[in-house]
Amino acid sequence: MLQSYGKPNVGKSTFFNYLVGSRISIVEDTPGVTRDRIYAETNWRGREFTLIDTGGIEPESEDIILSQMREQANLAINMADVIVFLTDIRQGVTAADKEIALMLKKSGKPIILVCNKADNFEKDKEEIYEFYNLGIGEPFPVSAIHAIGIGDVLDEIYEKCPPKSDEEEDKDITKVAVIGKPNVGKSSLINKILGENRVIVSDIAGTTRDSIDTEFENESGKYVLIDTAGIRKKSKVKESIEKFSIMRTLLAIERADVCLLLIDATEGVTEQDTKIAGEAHEAGKGVIIVINKWDAVDKTTGTLEKYKKEVYDKLKYLSYAPMIFISAKTGQRVNKLFDLINYVKEQNSLRISTSILNQVINEAIAIVQPPTDKGKRLKIYYGTQGSTRPPTFVIFVNDKQLFHFSYERYLVNQFRKEFGLEGTPVRIIVREKSEK
Repeated sequence: MLQSYGKPNVGKSTFFNYLVGSRISIVEDTPGVTRDRIYAETNWRGREFTLIDTGGIEPESEDIILSQMREQANLAINMADVIVFLTDIRQGVTAADKEIALMLKKSGKPIILVCNKADNFEKDKEEIYEFYNLGIGEPFPVSAIHAIGIGDVLDEIYEKCPPKSDEEEDKDITKVAVIGKPNVGKSSLINKILGENRVIVSDIAGTTRDSIDTEFENESGKYVLIDTAGIRKKSKVKESIEKFSIMRTLLAIERADVCLLLIDATEGVTEQDTKIAGEAHEAGKGVIIVINKWDAVDKTTGTLEKYKKEVYDKLKYLSYAPMIFISAKTGQRVNKLFDLINYVKEQNSLRISTSILNQVINEAIAIVQPPTDKGKRLKIYYGTQGSTRPPTFVIFVNDKQLFHFSYERYLVNQFRKEFGLEGTPVRIIVREKSEK
């Protein structure tokens, strides 16, 4: 895991966005998935990294917001494998830089000193020498806005990152994030699976502050179970450590192959459940809706089907996710989770041949003609699968403006009908034939 630090306005977000390859403030109409993401996955020389962009640090500020940012930065230091300290080459070494350098050195973590805004590279790199006074090591002059010197920084990150763990190397291990609002039974479920109290369980919401990884193996396969801190409503998130727990939960979702979305059967789907579900959906993860505490619900004929309908009505964008009713307390149907986890992971990783994909597209076009606008009809030339996890299809057309959302939804439904794709989001990227 890689963290970027520095005082405000030194270009951290520009640097971060360049490493990731895009501007990553994501906006969707799906409830609960609009957020400015401050973390993302990227890779260099075949090695994957999780990048976290922190807020600017003002070491001596009395401002309550800046002081909270400073506290969060201290927490982030503990999470990081490598720290990137960004400074402004035009400003030179400031008092704030010295304070931050001292704070970072106390962590004992590898630090890479980057001097940003070296836009006139030959001229600005002469200003680099005073940064040796920070005692961190060799400074790297870069221009994040012009992408100058970034490769050298990435090489240094690659060298300083710890070697891959056995977990990273073992492709047979399935990472399962257990997500949900506080006090829904996440830790209880993991304890029941493990058959021992490996995770603290209490009735106080928010007991589990951090993500906790537990390796587990049974007849169904090898797993890493990730117990997460529950995401609270923003109005209830007061402590900065709570805010950072939310980031850890979002990172756990990013790391997972499959997310178990736990919902309290006695409460039904709440607004907070829709937000958490939106995070897993937007991240493209396999999702299973797990209705916990089902033993506490009074049942009559048709109760289960009625409950299913109510859940899907409130989580319309998760209509693809299978649903299972369990009791973490009694163990009811807990053993059936693993076959479902394996199935959803397989669906999330499904690859479809180009010839079969285009056969389905052509059949879909024959059943429902593409839309027209002002006498011009959408033409779909062909499609191909761009990636998996989630399955992502690139569709080449004559005019992207004619590819309405309703027709995209129709095609996705046809793909699900033919290929299954249960438990996984499906992405479609539309390109005009002239585009690369």
